[in-house]
Amino acid sequence: MALRPVLESETCNDQKARSGSPLFVPLGRDVAGLPVAADIGQMPHLLIAGATGTGKSVAIASIVTSLLLQNTPENLRLVMLDPKLVELSRFNGIPHLVGPVETRPERIIEVLRWCTREMDRRYRLLESANARNIEAYNARPAQRQDGTHLPWMVIFVDEIGDLMQAHPEETERALTRLAQMARAVGMHLIVATQRPGVDVLTGLIKANFPTRMAFAVASGVDSRVILDSVGAETLLGKGDML
Repeated sequence: MALRPVLESETCNDQKARSGSPLFVPLGRDVAGLPVAADIGQMPHLLIAGATGTGKSVAIASIVTSLLLQNTPENLRLVMLDPKLVELSRFNGIPHLVGPVETRPERIIEVLRWCTREMDRRYRLLESANARNIEAYNARPAQRQDGTHLPWMVIFVDEIGDLMQAHPEETERALTRLAQMARAVGMHLIVATQRPGVDVLTGLIKANFPTRMAFAVASGVDSRVILDSVGAETLLGKGDML
C-alpha cells in the first residue's frame, strides 16, 4: 500500500480538517479499503509491536513522513532513539530533529532523562502563564508576538527491547513518567518493539500506552501481551495490523 493515495484521500483530508490537529497522520486502510487516520495528540502515546519484518518500521517511517509534510521545524520537534542502528538513522539531518538520532543505549537513557527535564520545564512555563495545556499557552498573545511558543514534540523509540535488557529500571521509569504527564505540554511517545514479552512490555508500561498497534506475531501469548486479547497471531504480515 502506498502512502500518498491515503494522504491525498478525501476521507483523510476531511478528518484532518475536522480535527485541526498538526499531529493528524494516516495509518493505512481498513478491510474495506477505506483510509484510516488518527490524531497522535488524542492517543496520546502509541505502542507498536510485532515480529521482525511485519511492518513496524515502515509504519514508523510513514508516521514521520506525514508529520514532516504537515509541520515546520518551528512547529514540531522530533527526538529519535534507535538501538537497532539502522531504521531511524535515515532521518539524520532533517531540520525537525532536536539532535542526531541516538543509537547507543547509554546515550538513549540520557536523552530520555533530558525529555523528562524538558517536560518539567514546559510545565513551569504553563504554570507561569496560567495555562492548562500547550494549546492555551501558545494561544496567548504574548507567545504569538515574541515567538516564545512551544513546539509539539514527538519522541520515537524503535526497539525498547534492547533498552529494557540493558537498563530496565531507568527505561521503565522514564517512559512511564513521560507517558503519564507529557501530553498536556505537547510531548508524545511512539514506541516500538519486536519482542513483545512481559519483560519488555511490563504492566506499568502497557498501562500508560492505551493506544496500541499490533502487527503479526508468532503466538497468541504475544498477542495477549500487546493487546490483552488474541488475534494478532492470525495476521498475514506485510503490514497487516490490529
